[in-house]
Amino acid sequence: MVTLDQLQRSTAQKSQLVRHKRSHTNEKTYSCAECGKFFPQKSQLVTHERSHTAEKPHLCAECRKCFVQKSQLVKHERSHTGEKLYSCAECAKCFIYYSLLVRPERSPTGENPYSCAECGKCFARKSELVLHGSFHSGNRPYSCSECGKCAGPTSSLLVRHERSHTSEKLYSCGECGKYFAQKSVLVPHW
Repeated sequence: MVTLDQLQRSTAQKSQLVRHKRSHTNEKTYSCAECGKFFPQKSQLVTHERSHTAEKPHLCAECRKCFVQKSQLVKHERSHTGEKLYSCAECAKCFIYYSLLVRPERSPTGENPYSCAECGKCFARKSELVLHGSFHSGNRPYSCSECGKCAGPTSSLLVRHERSHTSEKLYSCGECGKYFAQKSVLVPHW
């Protein structure tokens, strides 16, 4: 005789098996009513649909910032707790995010291999050089409502700049508790 617990477990296992099989066949059975894009899992469709509605149901209790996915909230919450899950096998330094652990850093010699052809300024990462290049091109569509200064090619730079007009400090060090207005200032503090 099959118990209710066994039946529920086998049903859950069957649905997981079906989802897993779709990963091999690339079968996408769930479609977005808004744009027609297809997804292999209903949860992926639900997350995608939020991009059309701007719904962000996952709220950080600490700073009230909202997120589309629960996993984004969990990752964000580490910035408040200072929990460092990822450690370097070579130097044992710990990091809050995996991306910080694997991010290519400057060499011990301080080498910055990416240089701007326009002004000669050097950068550790190519992404920094690309962002810097947009300042030379004049591509700065975002301007500060407080002072009118053009903040740069991305809205995140405007948000960061606008914080300079307030005392808002969202990023805290898990070690000493000190708060910073910009994440770029917090990271070297670690």
